[in-house]
Amino acid sequence: MPSSRDEEFTEWMTARQGVLFRTAFLVAGDKQTAEDLVQTAAAKLYLVWDRVHARGNVDAYMRRIIINENNSLWRRPWKKREHVTEELPESGYVDQVGDPVEAAGLWSAVQQLPARQRAVIVLRYYEDLSEAEIAETLEISPGTVKSQASRAMATLRTLVGPEFQLEEHS
Repeated sequence: MPSSRDEEFTEWMTARQGVLFRTAFLVAGDKQTAEDLVQTAAAKLYLVWDRVHARGNVDAYMRRIIINENNSLWRRPWKKREHVTEELPESGYVDQVGDPVEAAGLWSAVQQLPARQRAVIVLRYYEDLSEAEIAETLEISPGTVKSQASRAMATLRTLVGPEFQLEEHS
């Protein structure tokens, strides 16, 4: 018989799975890695569920696990032996908002950003977190969040064009 802890965790994961996958996909850049990140993060979260749930910061904790796991992937030796191919076996996640051609160009540019800048952009413009929340999630100062966002936006404007502008969500 499942415990209330299991039921709470399952309910939370069911409700947040889509958002978590989107975050992982945007940080990692591909569907399979995003699925792996969410699965690994869920397993790690389950181990400390009681403590994190009691503090009420489950979303922030889960985002931090996803970011850390993504960063750890690039340190693993087997990752260096993988090769990117032109043809994907399955289609990736497609955001249904906006022009798909424009979104593909923007996403291609976002993927070219360094990992920390990409994480800041994803957390700011896709997850709609404040600078303070991003700083806490990434364990960096708010000033670093601002400088990384500024550098990322400058790079994106260079890659996409001067008319490029991300909109703030409320």
